[in-house]
Amino acid sequence: MQAIHLDFLKRYGDLSLLSLRIVTGAFLIYGTQDNILSDARMQEFVQFLAKKGFVWPQLMAPLSVYAQFICGVLFVVGLLTRWAGLVMTFNFIVAVLMVHWSQDFRGWWPAIVLVFISLHFALHGAGRYSVDAWLWRDPPK
Repeated sequence: MQAIHLDFLKRYGDLSLLSLRIVTGAFLIYGTQDNILSDARMQEFVQFLAKKGFVWPQLMAPLSVYAQFICGVLFVVGLLTRWAGLVMTFNFIVAVLMVHWSQDFRGWWPAIVLVFISLHFALHGAGRYSVDAWLWRDPPK
C-alpha cells in the first residue's frame, strides 16, 4: 500500500524545498538586478507604477525592487525565510491587485504563483538545507 501512496518520496521533500527556494530566489534576483544597476531602468519602473495608479511611485518602485532582490537572496540561502516569505506574499498580492487584475489568467500567473510560493515559505520555513535550520536547530538532548 505504501508503494501506491509513494511514501518513499517523503525523504526528498527538503531537497525539493531547497530547489524551489533557489529557483524562486534566482528569479527574483534576476528580475530586479537591472533596476538596481541602472537608474534609467529604475525610472522606467517608477513611471510604470505611476501609470498604474500607485501612490508615491518614487518610493514604491525602489521599495519593491530592493525587497524582491533582498528576499531573493534570503530565499537562496534559506535565511529568515519565513519573514522573506511574508514580505513577498504581500508584495505580490499588491502586484496582482494593482497591476495584473485587469489581465487574463495568463497575465496573473507569474505573480499569483509567487504569492503562493512565498506563502508556502512563510508557513513552512526553509527546510533542512538552509541557514535557518543551521542557526535555529534544536540543541541535542
